Amino acid sequence: MFIEQISIFIENKEGRLAEVTAILRDANVNIRALSLADTTDFGVLRLIVDNNQKAEKALKKEGFKVGITQVLAVEVMDEPGGLNKILDPFLENEVNLEYMYAFANPKTKNAIMIFRFDDHDKALKILAAKNIKVFTSQEISNL
Repeated sequence: MFIEQISIFIENKEGRLAEVTAILRDANVNIRALSLADTTDFGVLRLIVDNNQKAEKALKKEGFKVGITQVLAVEVMDEPGGLNKILDPFLENEVNLEYMYAFANPKTKNAIMIFRFDDHDKALKILAAKNIKVFTSQEISNL
């Protein structure tokens, strides 16, 4: 039920994000979701793509440091309090949310959020107990 996220460490300077996206474009890799967090000198670009192997190979070839992280893609109801229906059970069970970002896709009725927890196995059990949809890599690729 985990999906793989690519993390790229990039210098915080003009044109670096465009360089990464051009490399992926030229490798025919589609970006499904992204998050960019920065500091003064560097940023961490987190991506969900349609082909991790092609993306990793293309980026490494161009000298980028690439990491692969397991994350969860979770359906969040598009209604007031929808996100709290996901977050509250983790608070109650002391599961820490390290970060999250949205997955924009017009084919789905509800939102899809990417989550990184400190204990993914426990998080999966909580989501299953609450009957909350967790997407597989294949399902994400087919969106």
